[in-house]
Amino acid sequence: MQFSKSRNTTRWIIICASFLIISLILWNTYTFFQIFKNEERLKMNLWANAHKTLINAGETTDVELPLQIFSNNTSIPIILTENDSIINTRNIDEAIVKDKQRIRGVLNGLKSENDPIVIEYVPGKFQKIYYGNSELLKKLKYYPVALLLIIVLFTGLVYNFYRSTKMATQNKLWAGMAKETAHQIGTPLSSLIGWVELLKAENADESTTFEIEKDIERLKTITDRFSKIGSEPKLENKDIVEETLQSYDYLQSRFSKQVEFSFKAPSKPIIVLMNPTLHGWTIENLVKNAIDAMKGRGKLAVFIEEDGEFVKIKVSDTGSGIPKKQFKNVFEPGFTTKKRGWGLGLSLTKRIVEEYHKGTIKVLNSEIGKGTTMQVSFKKVS
Repeated sequence: MQFSKSRNTTRWIIICASFLIISLILWNTYTFFQIFKNEERLKMNLWANAHKTLINAGETTDVELPLQIFSNNTSIPIILTENDSIINTRNIDEAIVKDKQRIRGVLNGLKSENDPIVIEYVPGKFQKIYYGNSELLKKLKYYPVALLLIIVLFTGLVYNFYRSTKMATQNKLWAGMAKETAHQIGTPLSSLIGWVELLKAENADESTTFEIEKDIERLKTITDRFSKIGSEPKLENKDIVEETLQSYDYLQSRFSKQVEFSFKAPSKPIIVLMNPTLHGWTIENLVKNAIDAMKGRGKLAVFIEEDGEFVKIKVSDTGSGIPKKQFKNVFEPGFTTKKRGWGLGLSLTKRIVEEYHKGTIKVLNSEIGKGTTMQVSFKKVS
């Protein structure tokens, strides 16, 4: 508990420090932007004074400095107006200048960027200089946006790395627990097999030993399932109709008659690359989940149908249904609507279907109070 609290505190310190650094960078960028903007304003005031000097220049006026100021401006776009008529432009594309509509659009844009500089070149006569931001200032303006995008991308990368690492750790833990469970079951299972053989030798009731043997076979299947978690299972070309029907028949015989079972599938074999043990687990999880949703009473249907190069298994129930916003959450580890449940059944099923069999599983449709249909899809062997 103390370790968890310390880790959360460290995480919040890092988040706050990152937020502070980002704020300082943005503030610094804004400050630089304002400094450059003021510098350009000063340049334009010099340009305006140079322009006024040239307008009023006489034969003895030294125009070398004003002309030098004029020639030094190669980056700031300028439009000079008098009585709202454009009389001169600078650093604007010639094609735009010749098009009256386009140059008016540029002028309106400059008006929105900066306040004009007014020149009274003779008493009572005024000209206005409209100017825009230089390319450097425009780039600096969008720098914070680019910086934020980089930070967001970097944060996303760190988050994905953290999440994948956490998932990998969880998967290792899950696989280790599964294998340990299989190992622990193996010892009493071997003992039970020995006791059954002893009962047979002593001519015990055959019906009793038969039932015990069925339960032993069931335990063997469970052990086999758990032993395959975390390792690459062996896949075989199997008839998915037959394999699904075997699991269906087993489950039907062990549930209450209050559940009305139905099964529909093509009469011909449909070959899929699968692991029969894990596929049986998939069907069992889906059927048990459906029966739990119906609280042990209702109609349960299993359909198998072909769809081009794919085969689809649908398990429908008449249970309580799932809200649409929870369609993806039902496959998350720990998600359950039952008071007593670990929320691992559908999560494990998703892993078996998608990671081991390269198939897909989803909630096909669901309606509150009417039921749910789950769908599993596999690619057929051609």
